[in-house]
Formats: sequence, structure tokens, C-alpha cells
Amino acid sequence: MFLTITATGSADRPATDLGFLLHKHPDNAQRFSTAYGVAHVVYPEADTERCTAALLLEVDPIALVRRSKGKSRGGTPDSALGQYVNDRPYAASSLLAVALSSVFGSAMKGQCKARPELPGRVLPLRIEVPVLPARGGAELVRTLFRPLGWTVEAEPLPLDETFPEWGDSRYVRLVLEGECRLAEALRHLYVLLPVLDDAKHYWIAPDEVDKLLRAGEGWLEDHPQQRVIVGRYLARRSALTRRAMERLELERLAESDDAAAEDIDNAVDEDVDTEQKPVPLAVRRREAILAELRAARAARVLDLGCGQGQLIGALLKEPQFTEIVGVDVSMRALHEARRRLRLDRMSERQSERVRLVQGSLAYTDSRLTGYDAAVLSEVVEHVDPARLPALEYAVFGAARPRSVVVTTPNVEYNVRWESLPAGHVRHADHRFEWTREEFRRWAEAVGARYGYAVAFGPVGPEDPEVGPPTQLAHFRLSGDDSSGGSTGSGGDSSGSSEGSSGSMKGKEAAA
Repeated sequence: MFLTITATGSADRPATDLGFLLHKHPDNAQRFSTAYGVAHVVYPEADTERCTAALLLEVDPIALVRRSKGKSRGGTPDSALGQYVNDRPYAASSLLAVALSSVFGSAMKGQCKARPELPGRVLPLRIEVPVLPARGGAELVRTLFRPLGWTVEAEPLPLDETFPEWGDSRYVRLVLEGECRLAEALRHLYVLLPVLDDAKHYWIAPDEVDKLLRAGEGWLEDHPQQRVIVGRYLARRSALTRRAMERLELERLAESDDAAAEDIDNAVDEDVDTEQKPVPLAVRRREAILAELRAARAARVLDLGCGQGQLIGALLKEPQFTEIVGVDVSMRALHEARRRLRLDRMSERQSERVRLVQGSLAYTDSRLTGYDAAVLSEVVEHVDPARLPALEYAVFGAARPRSVVVTTPNVEYNVRWESLPAGHVRHADHRFEWTREEFRRWAEAVGARYGYAVAFGPVGPEDPEVGPPTQLAHFRLSGDDSSGGSTGSGGDSSGSSEGSSGSMKGKEAAA
């Protein structure tokens, strides 16, 4: 099993810098033990203008059988004879990818203590793999490597040169040429060699997802063959493939928002946002929202920024709400919502009422149009002020439900929280918290801009000096007469009447 990496250079940038990057001196032939045999690194040529490093992996067939028995997923062709007759010692595969990681680990990470400036340098590189298994043929090889900037030569190898009528084998001779950082080139090979082979020699454990995402950072997120790469690399294990795709989507959304993935994958536990007994504020907030939705006679509801699904659970208990869609940018939150709601254990009739989707509220989404109502419960304060106009347009301008219910903390009430230090917001991820007047100005401006009438109300006990802990605004499309009047007209429970009194006050003030 053989691979060569060639760099070209000049007097001011000698090609022998490749030796520093690989941490292997060109004057030495080096030998490394691996789990499946011995890896050799030699330099067939090394001068100022051209330097070639060759990796030769000698596979121990006995070690391969002993270590792989009972562990492989995907296997080799003719698996009944696979442990006796196989191509592992001769063709580039996951064995070679593991050797690359083991022998050139520092280079793959972009580390070079002797010359720290070198890993960031783009080099003219030529990589050759004389025998590469390619399930999918030469065309698949090209579609995997070309989007990464490589010029690709993938020459099919005949089954037998003596008998050309037998046709081509599933192997190709691969030559890649291009300008690339060495660390990136090694990561491309580490992922795509086993993808093309499509037969990993070891058991695929959950930590393979982390390995794939580390090696694919910076290129796999936008690769047009992303799903093929992920599925094959993880040996088509559906649970691991789904997890990897979800994390890649999160990375894409985070990059679009100029944020770190961990900053937006921050499912907020609503259980911590409570008052002292008897009634938690989170419960009162849900009751107030339900009262508004009942009054609006909404049947199809969006829970935007649904978190762990507490509101969805409450909506499912009421037959009025026939379709409920929970949207959140955090896959961790959606997984927790799925677990809490026990979607996998629901009856088919009940599960058809609810759907959970990943999405960013900063972008328009055709999946969110045509609904009766949308809820933004404790969401707007998590959005950077500069991005609020994008959210406003996505919800009020593009999705345009008949009703929108928004709740957000009242910053004036924070002085009543004994455990909250002065000047602090209620949650570390809050970008701001509004006073009652600030919230009113924002809501009225949005309503005027997009054609909604707005009514306001309190949620929670209303302090005569600083107001309620949570403030609520109910937006209704101007000219929409489909609501059933005031929220309090239904004569609901005491928890709901709290929300209704707020709506009545808001309407009286508007009048």
C-alpha cells in the first residue's frame, strides 16, 4: 500500500520544507509500528526544487484477521473468503488513512514547532496513489476531489492487461495536483480514501463522528457530495450519519450567523426560569400564550424557538390545535423536545399533529408560511439587536401568520429577583432585556411596518412599581376579524385569566 506527496519549490521557498511539515527528515528512512503492520517513510527525491515523501504500509495479514474479526462493518467483497483473500495489503483503504493519521498526525493538525509559519503556507502539491479502490468508479473520484480545488486524474486499472476484453477493475490510479495547505490535503485523504473504498476495517463507534467532523472542518460543511461522504465514512450507520449531518447543519447555520456553534446550540432549560411557589413563571407564561391562541381561534401554530418543547406539550393537550410545528436552531434542544414529548411512543394520530424542524429565525423559510399563529416565547432577547430586523422580516414579512404572540422579560422587574446581581440579565445568553416602554415602542413599530395591530398584557404578578416579570404582545393582522374577541371571553382557568386580563388592558389602551 503506497502513497507519495510531492512539493515543488524555489531558492527562497525550498521544496524540502516538506520535511519540516511532515516532521520526517529527508535524509532518514523511518519505520513506524501500527496496529496492522509497519509503515515506512522515505524520500525518493529531496532538493530545493522538488521533494517527494513516500508512505509505504506493509500490512500484516495475520494481525488484520485477528484484530478485525467480528468488528468490520461494510466488509470486503466475498466476505466469506475475505479474511483469506483480500486487497488490504495492496490497495489504499481505511488502513492507509489510519496510517496517515498515526505517522503524520502533527502535520494533519497543522503543527510545526521548528517552523511555525509553514503550516499556513499554500504549497504546490502532487499526490499519487497507484492503486485506489473506487466503488462508484473514476467519476465518483472526480466528484469528491474536484470541489476541493484539486486537478484530478483518475485512471481506471484493467482487471488484467493480458485480457483487455475483461474490462476495468474497481481500482484507479489517482493523481491529485493543486495548491493547498499540507494539513488540508492530508485531511482530504484521511476522509476520502475510506469513503472511496467503502469498507472500513474496524468497528464504527460513536467517536467516529467527532473524527469525521474534525478532519472535515472547513470543507465538508459545503461539499456537494456531503451526504455520500458522511454515509460511507460512517459505514451507513443511520444513527451516526444523522448525528453527523445535524452537526454539519448546525455549523452551517452558525457560520451564516457569524457565531460559534456552541453559542447557538444552547438549549435553554425553562425549568430554571421560575419563581418561588405556588406557580412557576414558566407555567404562567404558557397559560397566557394558550389563552391568546384560543382567543385567536388558531388551529395551525408555529412555536418559533421551541427549545425543549414545553409549549408544544401544552398545545398537544388541546384538540383545537391541529398542527403544531416547533422550530429551533439547536439540534440539542430538538432532540430533548423529542425525548420529553415521547414522539416515538405517540399514537400515529397524535404524532401527525406535531413536527420538529431545525432552522434559523434570521432567514426566510418557505416551510413557515400559511399558519394561523406563531409564538416567540422568550426568543427575541436571545437575538443580537443588529439581527432583529432580519427576524422581524422572516416572521412578520415572509411567514406572515394571522397572529403572532411575543413574550420577553421585563427588565424593570429584575430588581425584585433577590438572587440576580444588579445590572445582570436573567440568562447569560440574553443580548438585551427591554423595559415596558422599550418593548411597546418596538412592538408598535413592527406592527406599523408589517400591518399588524398590537395589544399588550402582563404575565405573572404585576408589581405596582416595576410591572410584571414578563411582558406579552399579541400581533394581529390588520383587518383580520377571525378572532373570537377578547382572550378572557372563554372563561378559562385562573391561570389563563391572567393572560386575558393583560389582553383586555392592551385593547382598552389601544382604544
